[in-house]
Amino acid sequence: MKCRTYPALVALALASLTPSATNAQSASAAELAEVKAMFMGHYELVIFESFRPNGDVVDMEYIGRIMYDAHDNMSAIGMPKSLPAQAAETDELVQGGFAYWGNVSWDVQSGTVTHHVEGSPTRGSWPGVDNVRFFEFTDEGLLKLSLKNEEGRTTGTLTWRKIEE
Repeated sequence: MKCRTYPALVALALASLTPSATNAQSASAAELAEVKAMFMGHYELVIFESFRPNGDVVDMEYIGRIMYDAHDNMSAIGMPKSLPAQAAETDELVQGGFAYWGNVSWDVQSGTVTHHVEGSPTRGSWPGVDNVRFFEFTDEGLLKLSLKNEEGRTTGTLTWRKIEE
């Protein structure tokens, strides 16, 4: 059986598909740009909550900062509020908390932001690791970054407030 091609019909069919694909890509690009714009800036930690398997919620009593810039970079630092008092009680080096920096990427569809860790003076095993966080912006303007375990259970949430410029 010989197939006949209809170049004009094929071209018309392809042309009708292309705008839809382009519109979908533009919508995705627009959503990503909107999310990036929402993230950009400096934040202070409001609360760091740990969610235990038994259902208990524990305030980790942390203070900290996180920053996202226009070039897809981030840095984060946090420590227990009690660290200075602990250090005042001894001559020994007192450490605690987290500090790291790297590039950042977003998956708008899954609601995740990934911190691609380049360096960390507090966690020697983190460089080269991707810290995936599930993000949510609240009606109050807060940014919630949640950690989930392999089963998908939320194990912790860091809630951040943007620092006004």
